Amino acid sequence: MTISKATPNNQPNYVFAANLKDVESAVNRCLAVQIENHAIVLFYHDSKVYAIDNRCPHMGFPLNRGTVKDGVLTCHWHHARFDILGGGTFDPWAGDVPSFPVKIQNGHNEAEAEVWLDISQSSIDQKLYCRPLLQNGLKQNIPLMIAKYVVAMANGVKDEASNEPKKGYSADLIKAFKEGLEFGTRFNRSGWGQGLTIHTCMMNIVPYLNTEDNIANALYHGLSAVAQDCANAPPRFDIPPLPQPWPELPVLKRWFRQFVESRDARAAERCIVTAVRLGASSNELADMLFAAATDHHFLDTGHTIDFTNKALEALDIVGWDNEDGIVESVLSSLILGYTKAERMEESNAWRHPIDLIAILEDAYDKIPSVLEKAGGNKRKRWDYVSRDKLVAWLLGDNPPQSITNELLNALSQGASEVELSGAVSYAASLRIAQFHTRNEFGDWDAVLHTFTFANAIGQGLRRLATPDLLRGVFDAAMRIYLNRFLNIPPAQIPKPKIGPSVNEKGSSDNQDAGDENAQNHYMKRMLLNEFPSVLDRQQQVNQAGQLAADYLYSGGNLDLLLATMGSLLLREDRNFHSIQMIEGAFKQLARYNPVEYGDLNYVVDAEFVNILVAAFRYLAAHSPTMRSQGRTFQIGNQLYHGKHLFEE
Repeated sequence: MTISKATPNNQPNYVFAANLKDVESAVNRCLAVQIENHAIVLFYHDSKVYAIDNRCPHMGFPLNRGTVKDGVLTCHWHHARFDILGGGTFDPWAGDVPSFPVKIQNGHNEAEAEVWLDISQSSIDQKLYCRPLLQNGLKQNIPLMIAKYVVAMANGVKDEASNEPKKGYSADLIKAFKEGLEFGTRFNRSGWGQGLTIHTCMMNIVPYLNTEDNIANALYHGLSAVAQDCANAPPRFDIPPLPQPWPELPVLKRWFRQFVESRDARAAERCIVTAVRLGASSNELADMLFAAATDHHFLDTGHTIDFTNKALEALDIVGWDNEDGIVESVLSSLILGYTKAERMEESNAWRHPIDLIAILEDAYDKIPSVLEKAGGNKRKRWDYVSRDKLVAWLLGDNPPQSITNELLNALSQGASEVELSGAVSYAASLRIAQFHTRNEFGDWDAVLHTFTFANAIGQGLRRLATPDLLRGVFDAAMRIYLNRFLNIPPAQIPKPKIGPSVNEKGSSDNQDAGDENAQNHYMKRMLLNEFPSVLDRQQQVNQAGQLAADYLYSGGNLDLLLATMGSLLLREDRNFHSIQMIEGAFKQLARYNPVEYGDLNYVVDAEFVNILVAAFRYLAAHSPTMRSQGRTFQIGNQLYHGKHLFEE
C-alpha cells in the first residue's frame, strides 16, 4: 500500500500512513505500508498503534509476516524477537529495528480516525548506527553485523570521524581498521595472533583492489578475523610502565632482550611499554623488537617476526601517536608470542645430522666485520649476475657451511642488507613455484613459512637495516636448505610461450597494427577472465601458475592481474596462510620500480612473474573453499541496497 496525503498544519513533521479502521481490520491486526522510500509495518496491539520498519534487521524478512504476542514481535525466519514500541531486539545477533513515532488524528467520527507517522524521527539514526554495529559485531563475533557496517561505510554512511585521508586510505577506512586493531589487542589475552595479522594483511592489499565492494570485503574479512580470534577469549590487561625516573633506552633494550631470553613475558612487556612512554621513535621501538625476535633462530616457524612486522605496519597505517595508548597496546600484545615461541635451537632438524645452529652462530659473529669492510653506505652496486648465482646456490643441494659463506661473500661484494634479503626471499618464493603436487598437502605450509619469514625480514630491513635483523636473512637461507627435498622433483616453472602468428589466429597477411593490437588485447582479457573458473576447480595448481605466466608474458596489465588475485582471495573463506602468501607476494613486487609495470608497456621480468606464479599456485592449492564467509558479505551488501533475500 503506497500512501501520499497532505500534512496538516498542526503536525508539520508527520505524514499520513493509514486509516485506523484499516489497521484494526487487517489480518492479525498488521498492515504493511509504503511511505516515500520507507517500508513500514503498523501493528494494532492493546488498543494502540505501533510503527516499525518492515524489514527484519537480520536478513530483511518482512516483519508483517511475523507474530506479536505480549508486545513482542517474532520474525519467523530466524525467530528474532523485537519490542514493538522501540524496536529493540532481545536477540543481539539480529540488531534493533527502526521504530517511528505514531499519532492518531480523529476525524469527524471514530470511523474516520487516521494514523500519522513522523518518519524523520526513526529510533535509529543511521549516522550513529554504524559504530555500535561494528562494536556489537566484534564483541559477539557476528560477521553479518560487521558486513553491514563495512557496506554502509563504503556507501557513504559516515562515522563521526573527520580525519583527512592518508596513504590512499579513506578516513573512515582507517578509523574502522583502528577499531579492529584496538579490539584485537585488548580483548584477547593471547595477544597478537592470526586475526590481527589477517586484519593488517587485508589493509595492505586494499591499494591493489579496483572496486569499492572488494575494498569493503577486505575490511570485512579483517574485522571478522579479529572477532573470531577474540571470541570467548579473556581480555588482556595492559601493564603500566616502570615508575619514573625511567632508564635510558639502551638499558631498556638490554633488559627487554634478557627477559625475552628467560621467557618472562610480563617483565619484557613492561620494558616495551616504558620505552613507548619514554618517547622512543618508531625505528627505536622496531630495533628493540627485531633484536629480540632474531636472538633465537626462526622463532615459532617464522610467525614471531612476521607478527612483529605486521604490528609495525598496522601502526604505520593508524599513526604512532600514543595519546590513546594504541602504540603500547599493539606492541605489548606481541610479547607473549616472543616468550612462548618455539626456538629452532631446540629442533632436531636444525641440530642433526648437521648442527646448523653452530654454523649460523659462526656466521653471525662475522657479520659486523664484513659490513665494516664493505664500506657501509659506500658499497659498490651488487650486480644481477652475482645475485642470480646466489639464488641458484640457495636452491641447490649445497653444504650449509657454503650457504653462509656465499651470503657473507655477497655482503663483501657490495650487496646491501635489503638486496641480500631480496635474493633470499626470491629463492623462498621459488620453493613454492617449484613445489611438486606429489608432496603431502601439509608440506605447502613448510615452504610458505619460509617465504613469509623471509618476506618479513626483508620488510623489516627496509624499515631499519641492522646487523641484528640481518641474522634473519641467514636463518631464512638455512630454512630454504631444509626445504630442499620438497622440490624433488621440482615442478616446472612456466616459461614464455611463443604465441601463434597472426595468420594462425585466422587473420589476413595485411592486417594492420590496430587490428592486431585489438586482438592481442582481447586475448589478454580472455586469459584474465579464465582465472576465476580455474580456481573454481580443485587440483588446478599447475594450470593456475601457467595461466599467470601466460598472461604476464603476453604483455597483460599487472595492475589488473593483482586486482584479480585480490578479488579471488577475498571470495574464498579465510585461510591464514593463503592470505599471508598473497600479501607477501604483493610486498615483494613493491621492490620493483612501479614505472616498469604500471601499464601495458611494462618490461616483463621473470623474477616477478615467478613470484606471482608461486602465489597463484598456492592459492589454487587451497581453492575452492565453501565460500560461506563471502556469502555473508553478499547478504550484508544486498540488504543495504534493499534487495529481498526471501524472493526468487
